[in-house]
Amino acid sequence: MKTILNLIWLVLSGFWLACAYLIAGLILFITIIGIPFGIASWRIAGFALWPFGRTAVPRRDAGAPSCIGNVLWLVLAGWWLALGHIITGTILCLTIIGIPLGLANFKLIPISLTPLGHEIVSTDRPFATGRW
Repeated sequence: MKTILNLIWLVLSGFWLACAYLIAGLILFITIIGIPFGIASWRIAGFALWPFGRTAVPRRDAGAPSCIGNVLWLVLAGWWLALGHIITGTILCLTIIGIPLGLANFKLIPISLTPLGHEIVSTDRPFATGRW
């Protein structure tokens, strides 16, 4: 079922979301200060491309730099991204077929708000990162 939902997601919105996050990451890589944000943007792109069967978990080794970076991200870009996911998720939930896709959009909100200090893992093994 995850594969079917991922394929529908990919065709309807995942490809476009992933492209937007990849382009944003490339723009962020132009400056040296933006490199961590570019990496986070690319991580979100992979999650936005194939969200079903994966989840975001906090990393325990993330420290103060991640917190400071998340505050900057939240102020400059995070709330815009979250607002976009809320709007598209709400619109998708208006149809019965779009409800799983809308829920996937809602699942992307926390990682789009604070991407630093999180890891994307499979839901089959949510804590199998080897760091805990």
